[in-house]
Parts: sequence; C-alpha cells; structure tokens
Amino acid sequence: MSKNLALLKLGGSLITDKTHPHTPRLDVLQRLAQEIAQARAQSRDLQLLLGHGSGSFGHVPAKKYNTRQGVRTPEEWNGFAEVWYQAAELNHLVLQALEDAGIPALAFPPSAMVIAQDGKAAVWNLDPLRYALANGLLPVVYGDVVFDTIRGGTILSTEDLFAYLVPELHPGRMLLAGLEPGVWADYPARTRLLPEITPSDFPHVAAGLGSSAAIDVTGGMDDKVRQALALVEEIRGLKVLIFSGEVPGTVRQVLLGEDKGTLIHRRTGTESSPGEKRL
Repeated sequence: MSKNLALLKLGGSLITDKTHPHTPRLDVLQRLAQEIAQARAQSRDLQLLLGHGSGSFGHVPAKKYNTRQGVRTPEEWNGFAEVWYQAAELNHLVLQALEDAGIPALAFPPSAMVIAQDGKAAVWNLDPLRYALANGLLPVVYGDVVFDTIRGGTILSTEDLFAYLVPELHPGRMLLAGLEPGVWADYPARTRLLPEITPSDFPHVAAGLGSSAAIDVTGGMDDKVRQALALVEEIRGLKVLIFSGEVPGTVRQVLLGEDKGTLIHRRTGTESSPGEKRL
C-alpha cells in the first residue's frame, strides 16, 4: 500500500446519538457520505478504508452482557448475538448512505473474518480487502463481536481493528472523526485543546484526557490516544488525527490532506514541545 492510503473512522458518537439507545443520526451520515464522495472525486489518488463505531446500537447490549470481557454462558452467547445484530444494523445504515452518495462500498464484518486472542485481533485474511482497495472499492469495517481463543467471544473496536491493519497495510494517515474537536488536556472541563501529542509528551498530558461522556464499552479518549501512540512508534511516518466531523466539510478537508484537531505523531529532529490552544 502507498502513503495515499488513509484509514478513516466515523465515531459512534458522531453517527448516532449515544445518549439514546438505537438512535442513528441519519442526516449526519448522509452528509459524511457526501463528503467522502467529494474527496474521492477530487483526489483520484486517494485510497480509503472506512471504519465506524457502533454508538448507541452495539454499546448498550454490550454493556448489559459484559461482552468485551468474555463470553461463556448461554445467556452471554445470546448477548453476543444481540450485539452482532445491532452492530450489523447500524452498518447497513452506513452502507445505505454510501450507496446513496454513489460510492461503491463493501462491508467486511469482523465477526465473519477475524479471530481474536485475549481481546486482540490475531487472525485475519486481508486478501479480499486488498483486492477491494486495488480495484477502487471502499472497504468498510466496524466495531463488532468476534470469536476469541481465550475469552470465547469479545468485542473489537474500530481502533482495535485499525491497530491490526496499520502494520499490514502501512497507510500514511489514520483519521478518527468524532464529536470532540480534538484531544482535551483537561476533559471534562474542555478549556485546553492539545494541537499535537507525541510519545514523549504523553506522560505529561495523560491525567487530563478522560473517558467518554456516554456508554463506551471499548474505552474512551485515553485508550484511543494510547493505541495511536503505540502505532506511531511502530510505524515510522504514520500520522494520526483526532478531530470533529460535526462541522460540515471537515471530513472532506482532512481526506484531502488538511490537518485538523489533534495530531498524534512521532516527533523528529529538534522540534519544540507542543503548546496548548486556549478556548
């Protein structure tokens, strides 16, 4: 894969109302699909793999059955199936929005393709996904239940899936679009936004990152930042952006190369430590 490849996640908080179970934001989904279509039309070199969260669909039954921690009993396996159904239902809405925007998209459900080992993706045949990318299609993955050799079953978030895909596909950028404009230094006060984070900075800002304002069984901002930092340390040149997709046009601008929100990267040379934006 080339540096023209980007992995884009549409967060569950962006495409659903996480404060109300089973509530999609269909107008937002339609707008985001149009922005993706515009970026693809403007940049013929852009290769894109799309992921999305489960938001107010999968997270509610996942919390009820504690699915991420493991699946053993008949009741837990029933919960496993319920999480699968709700995650797939939201994925159908995402694919419908992409279809309406004229994008040739294919879903790659993790539940049918990935085997995990103690909560991490371990086995995944990526050949079909590579063929889709090579032929101009838009592969779509999403937070989903998967079978796990240690836990029986578990849930992998889109970030978990990206953590497996990045070393295999070597994208130039990983783009995480949510509601927040970036990573706050003082969540939940939200007065200081970090323009960038590097591995050397993280110990100084970790305490203020916080979690999620709504149900999120796969972790909040702290987990997202930690996963991103591990990837930028492993993959030289990788840039991760955490930004808001709520402002119209932002996803299109980011796909076309603009930096928005908080940049997570591995600093080179003698750059100075990042400052903080005050709002």
